[in-house]
Amino acid sequence: MKLERIQVQQFRNLQDVSLNPTAGLNVIYGANGSGKSSFLEAIHYLGFGRSFRSAKHQNVIQHLQDSFTVFCKAKDEKEYEASIGYQRFRNGDFLARVNGEALSRSSDLVRLLPVQLFTPSSTDVIYGAPSLRRKFLDWGLFHVEQSFLSVAGRFQQVLSQRNALLRGGGIHSQEATFWNAAFADCGEHLDRLRTDYVEALKPNILTNLSYFLPEFSFEISYHSGWERGKPLAEVLKQNLQKDIKFGYSSSGPHKADLRIKADGIIAQEVLSRGQVRMLMAALLLSQSQYLLQQKGRSCIFLLDDIGAELDSGKREAFVKALLDSSAQIFVTAVEKQQVAFLEGYTDKKMFHVEHGQVKEE
Repeated sequence: MKLERIQVQQFRNLQDVSLNPTAGLNVIYGANGSGKSSFLEAIHYLGFGRSFRSAKHQNVIQHLQDSFTVFCKAKDEKEYEASIGYQRFRNGDFLARVNGEALSRSSDLVRLLPVQLFTPSSTDVIYGAPSLRRKFLDWGLFHVEQSFLSVAGRFQQVLSQRNALLRGGGIHSQEATFWNAAFADCGEHLDRLRTDYVEALKPNILTNLSYFLPEFSFEISYHSGWERGKPLAEVLKQNLQKDIKFGYSSSGPHKADLRIKADGIIAQEVLSRGQVRMLMAALLLSQSQYLLQQKGRSCIFLLDDIGAELDSGKREAFVKALLDSSAQIFVTAVEKQQVAFLEGYTDKKMFHVEHGQVKEE
């Protein structure tokens, strides 16, 4: 989907902002603290139902206000039009509507707008815990595999129940047999979805990396979270006493990881921070390309502070590749000079942000 109109009210320092972006490249520039990142953050709520800067919704609502509102009009590749509204209240409640119809789950809203985020902290996916890489994979699966949400939800329920029994200090054989079987069934189903997704995504990733970082040879591998070649049910039975001792399930897809090597070495140990940013750019771009290939759907990309640790050549290569994937881009910069490489693009709009006001140039 492409956003054709965006309105933001009572969100951080954005009191009442309204603009009509282009379907291609939208550049938002202004001094630090002017509201550039806050505008991207508001769009992020439409794609994730949460902020990328704060874990507390109350922190983004303007002082003395009860709620914030983000509204947009969007159109997809088949000319389907949607009026989407999202309101989050100080008590944590939310109200989401699509064409006037209330939604009960934020996931119903999120599915409409595939939003990707690229900031300096996006490299946490590479440097951080395996859970961040699983989230990266699961974002893509959520948007291309309809069964993923129910499979992942079922697995989380079974995992929580099995862990609760393990923490209780005792799990008799009949319970162990039942929960191990349920755990193995949905766990292996989730693992198959992830494995197939990584294999399908790998050609795009390697092609993009050969373009962005041609000086390295990359290897991409997915690790299921238990011993390769063994059925999960067998591993659970084998590890039961250890799991009882420690009070949690030590094997399963909740331990899975995406591993990336550059020239045979774990990527984060050999790449510079700027190169890791381009690695992350290649991963996100690959998901955008795959979504377009499989579903004919384009992404909305939020590029915050694109100048951080990226030279102009790398910035231009990334933006060009995103536009080639039919993405709608919102990119922020402190000064116009940081996006001077974009002057040759015709399908773009420039917006200046100052004191919480956004004006089109």
